[in-house]
Amino acid sequence: MSTTENLRNIAIIAHVDHGKTTLVDAMLKQSHVFRANEQVAERVMDSGDIERERGITILSKNTAVMYKDIKINIVDTPGHADFGGEVERVLNMVDGVLLLVDAFEGPMPQTKYVLRKALEQKLKPIVVINKIDRPDQRVDDVYDEILELFMDLGADDDQLDFPVIYATARDGIAKLSMDDEGTNLEPLMEMIVKEIPAPHGDADGPLQMMVTTLEADDYVGKVAVGRVMRGTAKPNQSVALLGGDNETKARIGKVFVYEGLKRVEAQSAGLGEIVALTGLGDVHIGQTVSDAENPEALPTINIDEPTLSMMFGVNTSPFAGREGQFVTSRHLRDRLFKEVETNVALRVEETDSADTFKVSGRGELHLSILIEQMRREGYEMQVGKPEVIYKTINGQKCEPMENLTIEVPQEYMGTVMERLGRRKAELLNMTEGNGYMRLEFIIPARGLIGFRSELLTSTKGNGIMSHVFHGYAPYKGDMEGREHGSLVAFEEGETTGYGIFTLQDRGTMFISPNQMVYEGMIVGENSRELDIDINPCKKKNVSNMRTSSSDEAIRLVPPRILSLEQALEYINEEELVEVTPQSVRLRKAVLDHSARGRARKNATKAAKA
Repeated sequence: MSTTENLRNIAIIAHVDHGKTTLVDAMLKQSHVFRANEQVAERVMDSGDIERERGITILSKNTAVMYKDIKINIVDTPGHADFGGEVERVLNMVDGVLLLVDAFEGPMPQTKYVLRKALEQKLKPIVVINKIDRPDQRVDDVYDEILELFMDLGADDDQLDFPVIYATARDGIAKLSMDDEGTNLEPLMEMIVKEIPAPHGDADGPLQMMVTTLEADDYVGKVAVGRVMRGTAKPNQSVALLGGDNETKARIGKVFVYEGLKRVEAQSAGLGEIVALTGLGDVHIGQTVSDAENPEALPTINIDEPTLSMMFGVNTSPFAGREGQFVTSRHLRDRLFKEVETNVALRVEETDSADTFKVSGRGELHLSILIEQMRREGYEMQVGKPEVIYKTINGQKCEPMENLTIEVPQEYMGTVMERLGRRKAELLNMTEGNGYMRLEFIIPARGLIGFRSELLTSTKGNGIMSHVFHGYAPYKGDMEGREHGSLVAFEEGETTGYGIFTLQDRGTMFISPNQMVYEGMIVGENSRELDIDINPCKKKNVSNMRTSSSDEAIRLVPPRILSLEQALEYINEEELVEVTPQSVRLRKAVLDHSARGRARKNATKAAKA
């Protein structure tokens, strides 16, 4: 067995918004990866448009910094539970983790989820308490909470003896105690070199590497990223790709390693190095790249199962094909199956209809990010209401449960508890701090669908929620659906200010004047619980007494514009969201209002029978 002393592999794990990507920025800047005059974007690791807009990490990223003579490979992981599939894979590539915790918020659900995965893999943790410059920091309490969390997760003695660094990632400062005068991140770098074990294994044996990430490159095809577990990877080397019972022969094209944010071509990459290989053809995540003469597979990575599914279909609305470039079922099918290759926590299944596909993922955010990416690429589609995936365990119907943490000002606590009670949530814990209450619940995953917007409305935007998969539990019984019906347009046309004005007392409108609508399109929310067919295109009759110019006196209430996530949360079973590159529209699955009326009557008759 040999050890690569001048190499360290670490992953940065934390809850959303605790400063992972900002810390990586500071490490890159202080290791002089950038030229002195180079313009560097904030959160340089979040390279995707959606990541930059929302301030979240979706895909794990690799980078490397040099400290003295030691190369530190860093993997930045996502914080949202919906991208847990990414986290599970990348922990396979590292020997230790930096657990980043906010000095005020303390450990949050996602911290717990990712840390459990890291401790199961016996990775060495270093705790970084970040944002110590916050006026409301409570470093000592947070340290106790972290220790408690390690004990709850069954950490062994070695893991419980974790080193702690105090940091302000935004300013690039780390120190060993709160009293030290910190000026840079050197204490953190020293700690990584000292505490994180160097990769060890058989450096001279036949090659073994697990493919943990795939990147697409227009020029060289698929790029397989992973860690060399044994031996050495070289250009033009003959290899076998092993996965399941399959074995295919391939040849490595080029070998790249990471330096800063760049991939740099290398003549060879040895034990423990994180590499990117080209030329492997049809390679998949979870496959082992092994020596062609001695093919040996590594143990496969277990990825948690999806908990939520949605139907994706070809857009069938009267406005189909007006705004999108890719509109056929073949386009949709190819794109979804291409996504499965790199998005390991996603499943796509064909259905009885050639135009509809069942897509399953880890949560609403996971699926809505995919829809958002597709619409930006020019795809049109219609999607149904998210539904949870039930399982039968020991002959009993079970459903996915989530660990939910909510922070709200005290005055809204009663409202939130009442709303969650209706959604079958059970309160586990309640703590108070700085006028805010932190409430922890176990709730069925279906109870969370549509809850985020309800929380923001009921707390006037002051509620913060985060959740993480807890496990399966027996079915909790039926849950109330949406309280309000829809306002549905009953003819195609262009909306008018007068038409909307006459209807706005009926409920909340989703549309503005001079907007095209079609029969069956949902244009607002009814203030009562039944659906109503309305005509927002109504024009004012012009007579000698009244001129059309008197429309100017009309006062319209601003419409409620729904984002993609809000639209997915809003719809019920017989409604769909039509998504195009330019629009998000809500519609009934059956557009014809007389056909909907007949279906309603039949359903009532069947219920009575």
